[in-house]
Amino acid sequence: MRILSVVGARPQFVKLAPIARAMEGRAEHIIVHTGQHYDELMSDVFFQDLDIPAPDYNLGVGSGKHGEQTGTMLAGLEGVFERAKPDVVLVYGDTNSTLAAALAAVKMHIPVAHLEAGLRSFNRRMPEEHNRVLTDHAADLLLSPTQVGMDHLANEGLAERALLVGDVMTDVLFRVREQLSAANEPLPSGLDAGGYYVCTIHRPDNTDDPARLKAIVDSLAALNKPVLLLAHPRLKALAESHGINLAAGSLVLSEPLAYPQLVNAVANSAGVVTDSGGLQKEAFLLRVPCTTIRPETEWVETVQLGWNVLVNDDLGRLAGAVERPAPGPTDAAPYGDGHAAVRTIDALLDTFASVQPIQ
Repeated sequence: MRILSVVGARPQFVKLAPIARAMEGRAEHIIVHTGQHYDELMSDVFFQDLDIPAPDYNLGVGSGKHGEQTGTMLAGLEGVFERAKPDVVLVYGDTNSTLAAALAAVKMHIPVAHLEAGLRSFNRRMPEEHNRVLTDHAADLLLSPTQVGMDHLANEGLAERALLVGDVMTDVLFRVREQLSAANEPLPSGLDAGGYYVCTIHRPDNTDDPARLKAIVDSLAALNKPVLLLAHPRLKALAESHGINLAAGSLVLSEPLAYPQLVNAVANSAGVVTDSGGLQKEAFLLRVPCTTIRPETEWVETVQLGWNVLVNDDLGRLAGAVERPAPGPTDAAPYGDGHAAVRTIDALLDTFASVQPIQ
């Protein structure tokens, strides 16, 4: 059986790692990198550090407006699918790469499986929300990380195509955590364990309005501990154009970290401040308090269990939320047991092994 994975952005590279390992010896695996994230620290380093096989195809799409980027991917992926003739296309998460791959596959009558299906923010301003909803309704197999995701799919009439497998991000995080415990990985220079926060900000709702971005940065700069700001190139460019200093006050400006170093930095921090979906969940799995600068989250379990606080309109609450005490211990495991990738491959083989490839 030939399974083709389409990835293009940092969270997808992380999810690909356990899938690629679980696929070994069970199916032929073709990897397509759209090039949506092309910076070395957002792309190449993840393949190296997570021991992911090199992509068989790299479209090199790069950045661009949503329509332009998605359209370029769609055209490139059609050609790849014609050459590779996969039995099923596996798409990950909620990026433009995910939607483009799903569209290209369904128009060519190739089955589609969606890993991380069923997540919903119910915020239609988010491009990711449209990507994930459209992909779920186009896909033939919906692989959900959580029971909440399964409930959303059922509410949309998709229960018959849905399967609860757990979260593959849990798989890879547990594996990396074990490696780090044996490696004595150093922290970023000048930071002490428990004495700093980790921060990522990238969503347009937080970065594109100069007044809002400045309010966020000013709040972070006034925190009572250093704030390791892992700045995406787009954030740095916007801050520069807005005249906002990302190294003011408590802020410690840094390039994005490779995944093992990111896990290590978060695990040893006093807390996380982010608008990223994945980092909220990683903080919870590492039992580190998180503050999310958004009006909602797809990972509602992190809020329900007290490990995540949402701050959006009233940024005056941000400092108090970040500096709050950690909640009481919990052994809750809403994101699975670290074996989601094996269940995913089982499901792909059970569902699609008898499907005839395109000619």
